[in-house]
Amino acid sequence: MTDETDHSRESRAQDALPRDDTHPTASQQEPAEPRGHRADDRAPEGPYPPTEEMLNEPVDPELQKEQVARLRKAWETPRGWRYISAVNNTEVGVWYSLTAFAFMLMAGVMALMIRTQLAVPENDLISADRFNQLFTMHGSAMMFLFAVPMFEAISILILPGILGARDMPFPRLSAYGYWCFLIGGIFVIGSIFFDSAPNSGWFMYPPLATKAEGIGSDIWLLGLSFIEVASIAAAVELIVGALKCRPPGMRVNIMPLYAWYVMVVGGMILFAFPPLIAGDFLFEMERSLDWPFFDPERGGDPMLWQHLFWIFGHPEVYIIFLPSIAIAAMVVPTMARRPIVGYSWIVLSAVGTGFLSFGLWVHHMFTTGLPNMSLGFFSAASEAVVIPTGIQIFAFVATLMVGRVKISLPMLWIAGALAVFTAGGLTGVMVALAPFDWQVHDSYFIVAHLHYTLFGGMVFPVIAGIYYFYPFLAKKMMSERLGRWSFWLTFTGFNICFLPMHLTGLLGMPRRVYTYPGDLGWDWLNMVSTVGAFILAAGILTFAWDLVRPKGRQPQVPRNPWDAGTIEWTHDVPGEAWGVRSIPHVTSRYPLWDQPKLVERMDAGRYYLPDAEEGLRETLITTVIDAKPIQVQRVTGPAWITLMAAFFTGGAFILPTFSLYAPAIVSGAFAVVCILYWLWTATARVPEHEMKDVGLGLRLPTYASGPRAVGWWAMWITMLGDATAFASLIFGIFFYWTANSSFPPPGATHANGMLVALGTVLLVGAWAATLGARETNRRGAVPVARGLLGLALLLTIAGGASLIVSVLELEPTTHVYPAMMCALVVWISAHLIAGAVMQAYCLAGSVFGKLTPRHDADIWNVTLFWHFLVISIVVTGLMVGLFPRML
Repeated sequence: MTDETDHSRESRAQDALPRDDTHPTASQQEPAEPRGHRADDRAPEGPYPPTEEMLNEPVDPELQKEQVARLRKAWETPRGWRYISAVNNTEVGVWYSLTAFAFMLMAGVMALMIRTQLAVPENDLISADRFNQLFTMHGSAMMFLFAVPMFEAISILILPGILGARDMPFPRLSAYGYWCFLIGGIFVIGSIFFDSAPNSGWFMYPPLATKAEGIGSDIWLLGLSFIEVASIAAAVELIVGALKCRPPGMRVNIMPLYAWYVMVVGGMILFAFPPLIAGDFLFEMERSLDWPFFDPERGGDPMLWQHLFWIFGHPEVYIIFLPSIAIAAMVVPTMARRPIVGYSWIVLSAVGTGFLSFGLWVHHMFTTGLPNMSLGFFSAASEAVVIPTGIQIFAFVATLMVGRVKISLPMLWIAGALAVFTAGGLTGVMVALAPFDWQVHDSYFIVAHLHYTLFGGMVFPVIAGIYYFYPFLAKKMMSERLGRWSFWLTFTGFNICFLPMHLTGLLGMPRRVYTYPGDLGWDWLNMVSTVGAFILAAGILTFAWDLVRPKGRQPQVPRNPWDAGTIEWTHDVPGEAWGVRSIPHVTSRYPLWDQPKLVERMDAGRYYLPDAEEGLRETLITTVIDAKPIQVQRVTGPAWITLMAAFFTGGAFILPTFSLYAPAIVSGAFAVVCILYWLWTATARVPEHEMKDVGLGLRLPTYASGPRAVGWWAMWITMLGDATAFASLIFGIFFYWTANSSFPPPGATHANGMLVALGTVLLVGAWAATLGARETNRRGAVPVARGLLGLALLLTIAGGASLIVSVLELEPTTHVYPAMMCALVVWISAHLIAGAVMQAYCLAGSVFGKLTPRHDADIWNVTLFWHFLVISIVVTGLMVGLFPRML
């Protein structure tokens, strides 16, 4: 259901082209074909890879001009007020980046207010409650509104260029994610102006946060959950793009390091954010319904929140750090004038860092009274993560040592990043030791360590990347003089601000205090830190001015001003919205250094997809490992529906904050309608021709389903994240069972076992019927497939009703045991609603000709959803109906 095409343009193109009666069109019924034959069974036709003789064939200059005109028309960016309907990565990426940077500046202003309050003892500039709101929103904004979104924004902006692709596979999904991010970010950060911001810390520990008065905690929970939707949407887009949109020939072992880091970090987002979403789910039900998940008096345990939060929170640090290393991996070899040293070791260490980061969450919980064995294990894991991190840094240093380094602004910022991050890493080794952590936990030593890690691992490299990629994006250069002023102000101010905090913490100053007495020796250190903060702010503002200042009179840059070797520097000057003139065949990690005539041939349209005959936006889909071309993907163009879907989705999340549940339900219903319209009109459309000539004698299918289709991969990746959230809820049940001897309490009322069993059986039947519908449809038995889809829908409704009725006798407000059982049923019920909508969608698609035996991407994706869902259903049945009776 996420295999995107541009239906509106496709329909116009279909009318304009001669009818090819040998292939089905959107208006035709399924033609007679051998049973089992589907569009994605079609193999590419023609020679591959291209020979040198093919690449040297002359191209008609008049044909080149016509091709350029058609490409420019197909990829035209809307103008005027229609500009905000754009979905191209070059537009959405810029919006995303600037919005994340604006939120960072707002969080920075909050930090300056905090430092001003702490500059002198006994200061009454800011009240205690306002101070709590400021440090809570500062941390939340920096983590949720800047660090992760900035990585995704930059990746959306530059990854297509790095891969030599026209765009990401789901442009409207990127736009939808951006609008969700903008709406949610304004809602969350705007609360500070109405004195209603959350005030319990960015970690929102219960019971402080759960029992907090006002709507601050709800704003944090619902608003940031909404933003997490945007983060996961962007992660899915980027992973699928890196896997399936590489140019022909770009095997995984020659893929740019930036793309490797995108996949690693995208995977980390998929496995790190869902536990937090599961925790938010429990947290908000306690706030709204008084279900006692974190209330010890009714069997709950606030430690569960800490586990779920830090399972997210510590990988979050590496989610922030690894993209910055990715930027360094692009800058360093360019400035060293040689390929990166230890490519394979860097890839393995990046994967290892991502893997180990999920074993470190208790690093933040050393003082919570855990057993010594646990402390020893997690302390060792915290030390072990230094190894893969160090490999990456040493590889960069080795590259610089063996190369001919050109000192430039990007390299200056990378050098600053290495210095600052190394200092933060050294203190990280210290706090990884449990005895030392007991002494400095929740002191300003931790504040210093955190900021050295995040500034060195995020802010400095990101600014380096902006200076490096700015000519690629804007076709202009940023100021050398302003860049150096900005660096030295930022570097100096940062160290003046945060270096003294190590000593402040060792002297005993705790975090999150809004004032302090003047006889403890902290006053002069706090004054120095405050002065440093304002110097740091001056450096960031200098950079901000250099970024946004008018550059109209400045000449455009040469095409490859850094003499880089990677493919994004084949960009057009002046810029074009189509990404690349023709999609090249790549055989090297640094094709601009190693493949003569590559740029000349790309410009001449001698590679793939040099034209847009049908007026559609298209890119190539390749195989995951070897990057062999297998499909022409029609990608979507400008649309308002993504903005409308994001608006109504925002209402579904934001309105419950104010207890407006009925309007929230209505808004959610409208969001579903918008998304269904979006899917129906713009995804998995029956093409006007089954095959398309893409150049160099190669013909590719224009439709794919199953594992060959990008939509299938998007569903698979999304459901991995969803399964992680569900596993977090199951983790919660076992946590209560091991931590609480009265789970379930003696004499507890259990769910109705017969109804649980009946519901589970019915829902397994719904899965089987859905799978059967897919198989019978592909064999041409359309009426049988429709009957099975209708049966699956009825079984889904009946099975869901049985599960809901089975827990109606439970009283979830009395104890955490019935609350967890009901929470599982609520979770599954929400997924069953989605599953039923999908079944009805496929049934309607079959009836109205969108879904045919040869064009069945929708039912493949829906069946994949149900594969994951049926596992959750069976586990839920066991947890609710059987497990409690065995205890």
